[in-house]
Amino acid sequence: MVTDQQVRRLMMLLQQGLTKQAAADKAAMAVNTARKYRRSGKLPSECRPEHTWRTRDDPFGEAWEGIRERLQAEPRLQARTIFDMLQREHPGRFADGQLRTLQRRVRQWRCLSGPPAEVFFAQVHRPGVLCESDFTHTGKLGITVGGARFDHLLYHFVLTYSNWEHCTVCFSESFESLSAGLQNALWQLGGVPGEHRTDRLSSAVANTRNPEDFTRRYQGLLDHYRMAAQKTQAGHANENGDVEQRHRRFKEALDQALMLRGSRDFTDRSAYGAFLEELLGRLNAGRTARFAEELKLLRPLPDRRLDDCTRLAALVDSGSLIRVDSNVYSVSSRLIGQRVEVRQYTEHVEVWYAGRKVERLERLRGRRKHRVDYRHIIDWLVRKPGAFANYRYRDDLFPTSRFRMACDALHEAGPARADREYLRILELAARESESGVDDAIRHLLSTGEAITADAIKGLVLSGRDIPPPTEVEVQVPDLALYDELLSAAVEASR
Repeated sequence: MVTDQQVRRLMMLLQQGLTKQAAADKAAMAVNTARKYRRSGKLPSECRPEHTWRTRDDPFGEAWEGIRERLQAEPRLQARTIFDMLQREHPGRFADGQLRTLQRRVRQWRCLSGPPAEVFFAQVHRPGVLCESDFTHTGKLGITVGGARFDHLLYHFVLTYSNWEHCTVCFSESFESLSAGLQNALWQLGGVPGEHRTDRLSSAVANTRNPEDFTRRYQGLLDHYRMAAQKTQAGHANENGDVEQRHRRFKEALDQALMLRGSRDFTDRSAYGAFLEELLGRLNAGRTARFAEELKLLRPLPDRRLDDCTRLAALVDSGSLIRVDSNVYSVSSRLIGQRVEVRQYTEHVEVWYAGRKVERLERLRGRRKHRVDYRHIIDWLVRKPGAFANYRYRDDLFPTSRFRMACDALHEAGPARADREYLRILELAARESESGVDDAIRHLLSTGEAITADAIKGLVLSGRDIPPPTEVEVQVPDLALYDELLSAAVEASR
């Protein structure tokens, strides 16, 4: 069969002045064939008839009409679903290997007769006009801090014209996280674009008790920076496409940077934050030209930032507890019966009374959690030791695992006075030093001495140095011994 390449060579040789015979010989074809292609001026591929006939029977010929009706009624049906249905309705008629044939037929039907597919329209981005932001999860990256899994999100901010981006570490899709992330980005940017686009913020709204309050505060945040709000349609994440695309690419870049680093573990949060800042700096360094265009058109920042917190009023109940977003925190018992102002930030909670900050607590993540600090309630708990055994938040009153071990040891030695004795130990930790009491308990446990409040108090107040935990040194085994053992086993088997 003559190929297109042969005919092209034939035409080139004829243009060089060779005779038909000489050109046909050099193109490896008969002279009559050369004369035919010279006369037609077409390539062999252009002369072949269009293949419109079937070479084998259509296995879905009889069933196709029913398949077509189902597809017209519900175009989203997958070929796999239809094929499974056909196998159930006609046992033994359709083999698994025919699935690809049906998939091809369904794909052709969708292209020729199916409903119009969604069209994505490329947009023209103008400098300084639009920014987009969204939250993205990082769990699959396997990042750890101090050896512990570090589950977190990133609030991701992107300028759509230059793709300049900024990230803030956060732990939930809340208004506090959105406010902190957006303001961090704007103050790092040094200016304000005209419009801010987000998705429907359904997760962030779900994390608040009052959706209307969330909407009001979000609008107040944008008004402070004189930005107009845009929201995507529900279920149309592509309308926030720039930041969605940057999610994928930034996490790919972060994953690659972690591979080059050789470890996904960081000593502390600040080390991880510095690593993110360095990565963002490298990524943004390649966008300087378009970013310079944006900077000229950004509006100036306001005089100050807004607080990145939610302010709530709470009543301190008789248990010295307040309830914030379905979570329970303890405060000083002096505030029982008083109303306090709670300022809830992304990662901590502040308690204010009479214009003064009286507590700063680590924010609980999630709902229906509790954190009770024994220092807040120990004064009255030692006076009511009987309340300890069935206290609802009893587990919070073991600051470390050694405190729990001390309590267990006291119960084994004498259950009658165990709770009273443990609460004296807890009071000592509140009055003197929690770490000092913890070291004293460790020392008594290691030496086998009886654990009592007086013994621990004596160690803490004596000021003497307690030996550090015993360091265990594991010797590296000599692998040559295993080789000798294996050699001996081989010799014995012969």
